[in-house]
Amino acid sequence: MNTIELFKFLVSRKSQTPDDGGLLDFIQEYLVGFKAIRVDVKDVKNLFIYKKFSDGEHLCFGGHVDVVPAGKGWKTDPFKATEVDGYIYGRGTQDMKSGVAAFVQAVKEAKEFKGTLSLLLTSDEEGEAINGTIKMLEYLEKNSMLPDAVVVAEPTCEDRFGDAIKVGRRGSINGYITLNGKQGHAAYPQKAINPIHNLASRLINMAGVDLDKGDEFFSPSKFVITDIRSGMQVTNVTPSHLEMMFNVRNTTLSTQKEVREFVEKNLEGLDFELKLTQGSYPFKTDTDTKIVKQIDKAIEGVTKIKPKHSTAGGTSDARFMALFGIDVIEFGVINDTIHAVDERTTIKEVQELYEVFTKLIKDY
Repeated sequence: MNTIELFKFLVSRKSQTPDDGGLLDFIQEYLVGFKAIRVDVKDVKNLFIYKKFSDGEHLCFGGHVDVVPAGKGWKTDPFKATEVDGYIYGRGTQDMKSGVAAFVQAVKEAKEFKGTLSLLLTSDEEGEAINGTIKMLEYLEKNSMLPDAVVVAEPTCEDRFGDAIKVGRRGSINGYITLNGKQGHAAYPQKAINPIHNLASRLINMAGVDLDKGDEFFSPSKFVITDIRSGMQVTNVTPSHLEMMFNVRNTTLSTQKEVREFVEKNLEGLDFELKLTQGSYPFKTDTDTKIVKQIDKAIEGVTKIKPKHSTAGGTSDARFMALFGIDVIEFGVINDTIHAVDERTTIKEVQELYEVFTKLIKDY
C-alpha cells in the first residue's frame, strides 16, 4: 500500500469509540520488524509498537483510530472512503485517520534512524479517554520506555495545510453552582427569595468575562456559562433554587483557585454551593525544544510555509504526554470539518503530511 491506499482502508473500517474496527491488529501486522506491546483495558484497545534502529533519542507518533458517530445527512457513506474532486469523504478523514495513515506509512518506510521510532495508538480518545493513552503511558513509565518526544497527528491547520502546529493546549475547568432561595407565590415576591432575580444582576460581571489576560501563546481564560435552569414550569410560583453550569478553558495563568475566588466575589452575600472539576490541565511545550524546531523545518521544507505556534482548540491526548514530562506537539491536516457531517480532507494534504513526517524522521 501507499499512503493514500492505506488512508482509504483506515477510513473504510468502522471504528466508533471504543471499537478499533480491527485496525490496531492490522497496523501491528503491517509494521513488519517492529515489536508490539498491547495494553487493552476492558473494551479499549491500546497499541505501542516500536523499533530501535540504534542508540539515540526516542521519537514517537501518537494518535487514535476511534471516531465519533457519523450522524445523519451524509451525501456519501461515512464509512466508505469516497473520492470526489480531489477530496476523500468519510468519518475520521480529518480526525484523525489522515494523521494515522501518514505516520504509519512514514515509519514503515524508514530505513534508518538515530534512535528509536514508535507509535502509540488507542481506540479511546473520542470517549472518556480513561482507559486509552494514559494507561499505555503508565505502562511505559513503569518499564522505563517513555519517549523523549511525541508528535500527535491531530488536525491542526486552519486555512492552509502547514499554517499551524499546536505547542500546547488550554485546560478545562467545569463548574456547578446551586443558588438557594425560598419558594413562594409570584403575587407576593416580598415573602420569597427568588434566586433568578438574585443572579440576574450579577451575571453582567460573570458571563463571558476574562479571568486573565492570556499571553503570547494562550488566549485569556474566559468564564463561559453553559446552562441555567430553575423553576417548576409554572407562572405563579417562584423557585426555591437555581442551578448553573459553566466552563473555563484555562491558561497556565488561572487555576481552580482563581475560578473559585471569581465566583465567590461575584456571588458574595448569596446562599450558594460551588463544585469544581478539572477535565484537563493546561500545558505548553517550550518552542526551543528539538521537536518544535525540527517539525517547523520539516513543514517549511515541504509546504514552504512557516507554521505558527498555537494552543487553540479543545483537548487531545497530547495532554497526557505532557503530564509525563514528554515534549509533545501536534500537527495534522486542516480541521474545518472535524466531527461534522460530510467530513473530508484532500488527497494532497494527506500526501504532504506523509512527506512532512518522512522528512522529520530523516532529519531528526
